[in-house]
Amino acid sequence: MKKFSFLFASLFLLAACGPTAGGGASGGGNKTEGDTIKIGMNMELSGDVSAYGNAEKEGITLAVEEINEAGGVLGKKIELIEKDNKSENGEATSVAANLTAKDKVVAVVGPATSGATKATIPNMTKAAVPVITPSGTDDSITVVNDKVQEYIFRACFQDTFQGVILANFAQDNLKAENVVIIGDNSSDYAIGLTKSFKDTFTGKIAKEETFTAGDKDFQAILTKIKDLDYDAIYIPGYYAEAGLIIKQAREMGIDKPILGADGFGDEKLVEIAGAKNVSDVYYTGHFSEKAPATDKVKPFVDAFKKKYDKQPSAFNALGYDSVYMLKQAMEDKDSADSKDITEGLASLKDFVGVTGKMTMDKDHNPEKSVVVLGLTEGKETSADAVEPK
Repeated sequence: MKKFSFLFASLFLLAACGPTAGGGASGGGNKTEGDTIKIGMNMELSGDVSAYGNAEKEGITLAVEEINEAGGVLGKKIELIEKDNKSENGEATSVAANLTAKDKVVAVVGPATSGATKATIPNMTKAAVPVITPSGTDDSITVVNDKVQEYIFRACFQDTFQGVILANFAQDNLKAENVVIIGDNSSDYAIGLTKSFKDTFTGKIAKEETFTAGDKDFQAILTKIKDLDYDAIYIPGYYAEAGLIIKQAREMGIDKPILGADGFGDEKLVEIAGAKNVSDVYYTGHFSEKAPATDKVKPFVDAFKKKYDKQPSAFNALGYDSVYMLKQAMEDKDSADSKDITEGLASLKDFVGVTGKMTMDKDHNPEKSVVVLGLTEGKETSADAVEPK
């Protein structure tokens, strides 16, 4: 997820010029003292994208409760310190400083979105405290100007990886030789997805059209492609515009398969498009009960249903995995100090989570499988696990 990434540049400057995290005053990171291990949660609990943040909070809370009930980590209980970044990049920056300087946390989970996560990088780096974003997929979160961000990690796959997977799925599963791309040209998220798809797809791009976030009427674009010869439509963008494109395309009689990335992964996609129109639609997801990536899926689903009385989502699962990744890093290094946790995360290997078995690569991105979900009349009817090549 990459909402608000356009604010990053200015926020980066503000963070760099403003007060820094006191925990990083010495650059030595924070150390665990007393009977608990303090972990911060910097999450979108209110505001425009609070649905993502609250879903991840549920997974994080469940993981912390399970770990503590099982005896904790290294003989200490986890103390989760929750803070709301209000879905605002500036607030996320302040929360990062507050958690590291005032609360002295040794690690942070969140934010959920790419823009907010990037806004926290200066303060987290200054504090020498590691952060895991459960769902920030922007490639430039972990690598900026070819430099790996030492304290920044993610539990999800990154955007370029999604584009590669979707191009391979179009070729191998849909047997597509000609594809139309309708992409959001106002979003780094969509631009990155488009580039990686085009770099991988070996067939022909029959037509490429663009739109801007907030557009409502796609009739002109769809009229241009209606009678072209192609096998599938690729829509790199979020559910709001994608839902309208699907609705208007199907109402115009365009019945080609439609592909998208994890920006499709919200129930509002089906609400906007209308369930009857959402068939032969596929998108990359982080988690599915229909294609369990590991044997951790069933126990997680059972525990989640017991606690929350509902089915878990991908965002629940990613939040859950993020906490267990921290636990593994602490146990691997036999330490709950922030710098040691950072080293543990960087060398994480064969970690078995709900969203896949993962090993952290040199750029702090987990190498893991992806699930391509298929929808028929708005319901999930297929799930194909795709391993990284």
